[in-house]
Amino acid sequence: MANARDIQLDALRAVAVAMVLYSHFFAAGGSSFWGHIGVRLFFVLSGFLITRLLLEARMAAEFQTGPALRSFYIRRALRIFPPYFAVLGFVWLVDLEQSRGSLVWHALYLSNFWYALRNDWTPWVLCHFWSLSIEEQFYLAWPLVVLLVPRRRFEQICIGVILLSLAYRFYWPITATPALARDLLPPASMDALASGALLACWRARGAGLPQWMRLGWPAFAAAFLMIEWLVPAPPDPTLEWAHWLLLQVLPLVPLMAIVAACSRGLGGTLGKLAELPPLLALGRVSYGVYLYHPILLSLAVKSQPWIPLNVSEQGPGRFLVASSATIVAASISWVIFERPLNSLKRYFPYVAPARATRDGHAGWFAKAVDAYPGGSPDDRSPALDLQRTDARR
Repeated sequence: MANARDIQLDALRAVAVAMVLYSHFFAAGGSSFWGHIGVRLFFVLSGFLITRLLLEARMAAEFQTGPALRSFYIRRALRIFPPYFAVLGFVWLVDLEQSRGSLVWHALYLSNFWYALRNDWTPWVLCHFWSLSIEEQFYLAWPLVVLLVPRRRFEQICIGVILLSLAYRFYWPITATPALARDLLPPASMDALASGALLACWRARGAGLPQWMRLGWPAFAAAFLMIEWLVPAPPDPTLEWAHWLLLQVLPLVPLMAIVAACSRGLGGTLGKLAELPPLLALGRVSYGVYLYHPILLSLAVKSQPWIPLNVSEQGPGRFLVASSATIVAASISWVIFERPLNSLKRYFPYVAPARATRDGHAGWFAKAVDAYPGGSPDDRSPALDLQRTDARR
């Protein structure tokens, strides 16, 4: 049984993937606004959750670096690889949208480099894999940072990564015409991932958001929305760069504030809305929804002669048909495919249980998990939520 903070983070996943579906299926002209925010929210969530899990493991008395790293990579593989490579296998089998020529890049989680090097979204049916590649590249490197660097330096490292990501953006005024590489290379997303990690670092030492973030995030959000909705992208490359820079940076503080609030558990009406069963159900299958949605769109468009609604263009018909098909496919995948494999994570704990006591019961770590199945996180050791939290990732 998950506690309130993780339940509401599931709701955030649902909101993020709903933004992506709206952007790709409904938004006029294929606007990327909501999809962009949804992906950035996913990045902040990933940075926060992965870093929190690893920091909590490191705080446990039985922590050992080698076993923790091994368990992390095995658990990530169990959660991510099976549906991912099932999609690649299907695409290869039917050569969906002539995608076979790029499958090696996608299989190696180099999709972002594939599209950046060609400066073109071909094949479009796998173009969303760029963000999955960014996350996998993050998963490969970040655990080494969290588990190996001195803890007193970790917050400084998070801030340094954010600053380096921001500095990366200042390269682009001298490149004249913007290219896909500007958005798809890893530094372009590390600010969001490291922002989530910084939030987890603050949480680990019992701190909340700084006052300027708590008070200022609505101003950042308002400025972002005004620029997005009221200021068209200028044709001049230098001004376009500044416009793009603001749209990338301004959402970070509001997204951190939202994740921080939901990780502690919202109360009142917002808390009740964030725990609605349909929203939580969508959050649980959000990975599958994100993974499958262009595949289902391609199949729906090919089936247009047998579908009474218009799915060949952006609009309500496409949104209704393609979203429904995607959610059904993701739900079936979760129940019969992903969840059974996900249950194998229990054999790979981040922190090994203490040696069994003379009465045959598990050590303090396993006992405590059993003793507090749904209690307040403030009533337990920071390491006790590891298995439960990661099982939902």
